[in-house]
Amino acid sequence: MKYLLTLLLVTFIGLSSPLAQAQQLDLQQAKAQLSEAKEQGLVGEKADGYLGVVESTEVTEQIVKKINEARRKEYTRIANENDIAVADVELVAGKRAIELTKSGLYINVDGDWRKKP
Repeated sequence: MKYLLTLLLVTFIGLSSPLAQAQQLDLQQAKAQLSEAKEQGLVGEKADGYLGVVESTEVTEQIVKKINEARRKEYTRIANENDIAVADVELVAGKRAIELTKSGLYINVDGDWRKKP
């Protein structure tokens, strides 16, 4: 019985740990959690085409990392297909992402996080 209780406690601690959750986060999970993270003011869009961390948590860091990796890969693909610089794709994507951001969510303007009017 003592062994079972110890095993349950270790399992519970492991599952509830933000670090454990963050390490297990894949791209699909990151995408699934992105809207909620934006609504909670933890993540915002930046002019460079990438997400930024507004308020850091282990899970938030993983969401941003996973999605930014996917974005970087897609921007590179688009740049290569169109024989343009990746930086140009990033800037166009960033402008579009900020335009599409709902009012009240965070965007990064000139290095500062602000709620979009």
